[in-house]
Amino acid sequence: MILINYFASYRDRLNLGGEKIPLSDDLNCIEDVRQMLMARGEEWSEVLGAGNLMCALNQELCQPSAAIEDFDEIAFFPPVTGG
Repeated sequence: MILINYFASYRDRLNLGGEKIPLSDDLNCIEDVRQMLMARGEEWSEVLGAGNLMCALNQELCQPSAAIEDFDEIAFFPPVTGG
């Protein structure tokens, strides 16, 4: 089982703060998870298909190619700016 969290505008647009999904043999990295989620429909594809999407694995920023394991926590969020 992996935990997926959606933050900021992603959470608002998907109307979902997080979810748990079973880790299957075809989910080896964050990009695999992203592709699986985008297949849910147009809104999912628009939100998670953004070129500036940021992700974290177990609360550390990472690349979508990061390998995942059972009980990992994945977060998707838009880029943030400070000021």
